[in-house]
Amino acid sequence: MRPTVFLFDIDGTLITTGGSGRRAMERGFGAVHGRPEAMRFPMDGMTDRLIVRQALAAIAVEATDAEIDRVLDAYVAVLHEEVASVPDDRYRVHAGMREAIEGAIARGAAVGLGTGNVRAGAQVKLDRVGLGQTFRFGGFGCDAESRVDLIRIGAERGAAELGLPVGACRVVVIGDTPKDVAAARGIGAECVAVGTGNYAPEALLASGARAAFRDLSAPGALDALFTGG
Repeated sequence: MRPTVFLFDIDGTLITTGGSGRRAMERGFGAVHGRPEAMRFPMDGMTDRLIVRQALAAIAVEATDAEIDRVLDAYVAVLHEEVASVPDDRYRVHAGMREAIEGAIARGAAVGLGTGNVRAGAQVKLDRVGLGQTFRFGGFGCDAESRVDLIRIGAERGAAELGLPVGACRVVVIGDTPKDVAAARGIGAECVAVGTGNYAPEALLASGARAAFRDLSAPGALDALFTGG
């Protein structure tokens, strides 16, 4: 296998969290501004910082870095409680994901995250399913507000893990939204997409994914991931 960097999205891709992230975000925003309803818009594929920026705009509050950080700190503070409250049957790793991670590691790839979650929030969510120590690097929502930029950062960190320039690596983003696809394409990477979120594989292919499957347990999915086949 060519030297490869894999960047896994979290929500809707690696795991389903039973809505705990949204609830924690609304609670955090409500604790700071008393307006949790300002967060009630589609968040698929958005970075945490962009989510807070959009909610602040909805209540006409200037979205300074300090103000965004204040909301995100409140969000992380309640995320532990929200994650712990979700029943096991609603908080799970999607089919094929553990096998994909194990297979990538066995092949010597750099296996990281490409997620709009801030790093602290990602840790809380992944700890619940035993994946908190699996990923040594990533591009996170605290690195950049733009998904393209955080994917670029994740790719550069993954290439450094391999001791190579990013241009010498195959970079593969695994995601579940057209925003994941667009971010991958924005840095010249591939996207292998999964229909485990709110978008069907057909819609993800139409948005430019190189391959898309119902999940990574589908026939041919791991081949597409590891060999580009």
